[in-house]
Amino acid sequence: MGEPEAVSPICRNLMHVSPFIPGLVSVILPVFNRPEFLSQAVAQVLAQTYRPLEIILVDDGSTDGTGVLCDDLKARHPEIARVVHRENGGPGAARESGRLLAGGEFIQYFDSDDQIDPRKFEVQMKALRANPDCGVAYCKTRELTRGDPHDGRCSHYTGEKMDRLFPRLLASRCWQTVTPLIRRDLSDAVGPWLPLRQEEDWEYDSRIAALGAKLFYCEHYLASFVHHPGIRASGELLGEKIKLRDRCTARLLILERALRAGVDDKCPDRQFFAQSLFLLSRQCGAAGLAAESRQMFGASRIAAGQMKLKHQAIYGLLAALVGWRNAGALCGRIDNFRQRT
Repeated sequence: MGEPEAVSPICRNLMHVSPFIPGLVSVILPVFNRPEFLSQAVAQVLAQTYRPLEIILVDDGSTDGTGVLCDDLKARHPEIARVVHRENGGPGAARESGRLLAGGEFIQYFDSDDQIDPRKFEVQMKALRANPDCGVAYCKTRELTRGDPHDGRCSHYTGEKMDRLFPRLLASRCWQTVTPLIRRDLSDAVGPWLPLRQEEDWEYDSRIAALGAKLFYCEHYLASFVHHPGIRASGELLGEKIKLRDRCTARLLILERALRAGVDDKCPDRQFFAQSLFLLSRQCGAAGLAAESRQMFGASRIAAGQMKLKHQAIYGLLAALVGWRNAGALCGRIDNFRQRT
């Protein structure tokens, strides 16, 4: 098959670009045990002023009636193109199942507890069509707490205009997963979501950053991320060690991409990331993950570069004397004591 129509300049030199339907927005909506939100989420997509669109529902191993509801919604709404039923694997694996089936020129990830303005796709599509050199259009995003009428802060860095994700991405995620609309050819270049249950979204964004994809800023509140006490998209609750191991995997990959992209070690965002790796090292040690603690400590030194971190050398000597587990546990007790006083 030849090159698809309207391939943007971003990835025109790729060896392979998946075929797609020009102008179509593919909405990938993973869900796990969340029937109370699912119908509302589908309704928000169907209320979009932009067409054409397709919805791909991914039932990530739900154990209640959510899977049945997915099938029922598909029977009632022709724009739900596919329903996938899979074993629970977390948000990254679920999004990847949907991505592999997407037929659109543009990709929108949308978790069932997120909220979107009816104009979101229209505004962001207009931006991308007017700026073919941009791979992503992102928007202001509110961060809400369900039941709190006074909440509504601007989430992450979505109130800032950014041309690229690096180096700001090293300070934290720049947006929520619902925030960006992504060109399909950029999505193909980024590759698959990893089956991580923690920080899989930060790791994914780091690949967008490493490609140097240009961003377009839509200065409108078009999406909301909602905090609530219910089950999150990551599925069943995990043990702390599993969470920490996934974080370690994600952080190492983020660091590798930042180094390849040439983010300077004098950059404050890189230094902040070095501090986060140092903290993760101590957390892993306190959790009994000696190998991961040592690995994160080494990564923090690499991230810091010529700019030495405060207390890093002392901690390294302590770990050499008493072991990584004991060093992490001791620092954990000190941190707890400081928080109580």
